[in-house]
Amino acid sequence: MGMWQAFRNGSRYDLRAGDPIVDDPHGGHPWGPERTVRARIVCWLLLDGPPPLPGRVASLKLAGVLIAGTLDLAGGTVEPYVELDRCRFGGEVLVPEARFATLRLVDCAVPRLEAARLHTEGDLHLPRCRFQHGIRMTDAQIGTDLLLNQAVVYGDRRGRAIVADGVSVGQDLQAELMEAYGELSLRGAQIGVSLSLRGSRLANPYGDRALNAPQLTVERSLYLTPASVTDPVANSGVTPARGTRVQRFECRGGIRLDDGRFGDAVDLAGARFALTDRQELSLRRVHTPELRFLGERPERGRVVLSGARVVNLVDRSTSWPGPGRLQMGGFGYEHLVPTGSFPLARRLEWVAAATPEYHPEPYERLAAVLRDSGEDAEARRVLLAKQRRRRETLPVGAKLWGYAQDWTVAYGYRPGRAAVWMAVLWGACAVAFSRAEPQPLKPGEHPEWSASIFALDLLIPVMDLGQDGHWRLSGVWQWLATAMIMLGWVLATAVAAGATRLLHRG
Repeated sequence: MGMWQAFRNGSRYDLRAGDPIVDDPHGGHPWGPERTVRARIVCWLLLDGPPPLPGRVASLKLAGVLIAGTLDLAGGTVEPYVELDRCRFGGEVLVPEARFATLRLVDCAVPRLEAARLHTEGDLHLPRCRFQHGIRMTDAQIGTDLLLNQAVVYGDRRGRAIVADGVSVGQDLQAELMEAYGELSLRGAQIGVSLSLRGSRLANPYGDRALNAPQLTVERSLYLTPASVTDPVANSGVTPARGTRVQRFECRGGIRLDDGRFGDAVDLAGARFALTDRQELSLRRVHTPELRFLGERPERGRVVLSGARVVNLVDRSTSWPGPGRLQMGGFGYEHLVPTGSFPLARRLEWVAAATPEYHPEPYERLAAVLRDSGEDAEARRVLLAKQRRRRETLPVGAKLWGYAQDWTVAYGYRPGRAAVWMAVLWGACAVAFSRAEPQPLKPGEHPEWSASIFALDLLIPVMDLGQDGHWRLSGVWQWLATAMIMLGWVLATAVAAGATRLLHRG
């Protein structure tokens, strides 16, 4: 009778004892008949309850109630406002294909929530609830916000904690400080504003993925970042301030965000990933204006960015995995925004880690980004590193020619080095030839002997300075002259090859 009257005048029907231990819906203290309401009575009130008192709005607000049996509202239309606070459910909550204005279960103990194709005009709030056998809300349509903050969800018989494939949320999906022990599946989900998993802990001991969300669309940002533990209310979309006690986002299992679309950013700042060797943090073909890769370095598993497209890559050198555990084939980014020290040598190690077998694309992408940022010298260093990496894949003859180009002109990226070599060889040979005693090829038809011009004539194969064709050397001087001609051709060929490479932009 009390619940009947509370429903008609829109007030709360509160059966709590006032003792925090006794009233804890997740504790072991038994609740007797005095706190029990049959589920079918609740269903009758919601689907075909009495009219409200004059001047009041009918609503079901229960606190500290044990609802006995299965709450089955499948396919029903529930018009009253529903808020159940710190209640226990003896059986499953079944609301598939039901329609609600707003549904709030706050800090409740629920065996399982079945909500496939559920439709709410307003919010679906499930904060601090515990679900022993998972949640299913496939293809549900939530008009405004879906809240799972501080919820604890255990896996179903197939090891899935939350199955929300195809869910549509009009505004935010907040699951901050949530614990999920089984797969969180959001395949093809549509989020109208932001998706926040700040401070949450995901673990899937039953399979490879803890978060499985391919083709996820988030109009603004995805947050896998820390959350405030001392003041959960302060988590609403803002990373906690320095000095606040926080809890990191932690994922013990693979993450799949393939083909996702994010309007503002994917933020992994401070995230911790505990992967096995065969698990992945997969961002294949993701599109987002900004990727903030600022989490802890995964000790095992792989990070996959193949085919992803971002504008700003905000990263830290200590966040990326080592060689063989990073894949970036086809990864496109326009600007690098490093956090902390990230020298070019470390950036080249980053590229090398993504290419256990030589591939030119990551080097060329990095060089293009540096060049567009006005860092031409660093771009040339990247392209030089690319040529040196390529050289290791060549046969012996080509590899030797590669070393010659590297030593002489650094594959054309340091052309001034050729002038230094020419000057050194010219000076050394000019001094050497000054001690030679050449014989004219045609007596009386030769210029005056000049050791310096003769050495320069040998070194520059495409020019005739009038010395090389008029004098004959013998013995060791002849061998020296032959060596000078060969070195001149090597230098000239290396310079030509380098110039061609520069004209083709690496």
